[in-house]
Amino acid sequence: MRPSHVALILDREFASSGAAHTPVMLWGPPGVGKSHIVAQVADAHDAPLIDVRLSQMEPTDLRGIPFREANRVEWSVPALLPDEKRHGARGILFLDEITSAPPTVTAAAYQLILDRRLGEYRVPAGWAIFAAGNRYGDRGVTYVMPSPLANRFTHYEIEPHLDDWVAWAHAKGLDSRVIAFLRFRPDLLFDFDAARNPVAFPSPRSWEYAHRALVKFGDSATLLLEALQACVGPAAGAELKAFVDHMNELPDLDGIMEGRSREVPRGIDLQYGVVCAIVRRAAEAARAGDAQRLYGNVLRYAQAFPDREMGVMLVTDLHRSIGQPLYAVPEFALWAQSISDLVLYDLPASRGR
Repeated sequence: MRPSHVALILDREFASSGAAHTPVMLWGPPGVGKSHIVAQVADAHDAPLIDVRLSQMEPTDLRGIPFREANRVEWSVPALLPDEKRHGARGILFLDEITSAPPTVTAAAYQLILDRRLGEYRVPAGWAIFAAGNRYGDRGVTYVMPSPLANRFTHYEIEPHLDDWVAWAHAKGLDSRVIAFLRFRPDLLFDFDAARNPVAFPSPRSWEYAHRALVKFGDSATLLLEALQACVGPAAGAELKAFVDHMNELPDLDGIMEGRSREVPRGIDLQYGVVCAIVRRAAEAARAGDAQRLYGNVLRYAQAFPDREMGVMLVTDLHRSIGQPLYAVPEFALWAQSISDLVLYDLPASRGR
């Protein structure tokens, strides 16, 4: 399932906490963004997120430590568990790395997940319970999830999706050259072969690291190559370095944004580069004045590509970045009319934001 759909499911599960909420288990390979999606839902609701790494826990870390009270034994409540007075009435309890936790720890979590309690402790009614873990074939430290525990969750497997990652990357402010490279080489968004057991490999997480490498080492050709390879592996790092070097041949982006130029580069890699660079500049214009005029210039430029699908990708990514204001631009209707004969499955006008 694509990450954006999983985010919608978690959003509704959070909204249903206290009523029809069911604990959710997220499966996926390393670096696919499981933890990020949960954090994204918490941020969207301005809700507290308690991230419990079960792989680092002992059973008593969840169950608490026994102590004597008069002639009976009581159990202390761990401070890490949600408390309505300290954390608030609503939030997310995230049990991360649950498949890497030893069986003694997961056994202690059974009652917490299904009955929302541990002994006398009760999870506040407004708190949602989510969990995540790697799959058994991902060469991580994993235990087979016991059937009684598995039956306490609904299960969703996350697969990398380029459009979702591009929308996230633009919103996050990642280097547009990294985004353009993955538009050019979409097969490298996630390239993990457990049989080869690579140390560095391309993943949604490691491409963010590549962006950081460009920020830190962009002024040194030798260091940049080695830094990129350290993030995404030798082959992908070398390809990205060559792609970045080629981006120096981009046309006048200021002229395109101002409507003075409609030059389209010949190379397909440069076309991807100009598309992502323009989307970034247009999204930044949303925070400044005169944005509508710049959007109009971008929509006119989208019609200049010999391959109209490239123009469609430009407008689609622009819509994901700025949303509904794009529809108010007069040039949008003209652009839509210019591609009306194409059979499209992801046209911006087909969905709202």
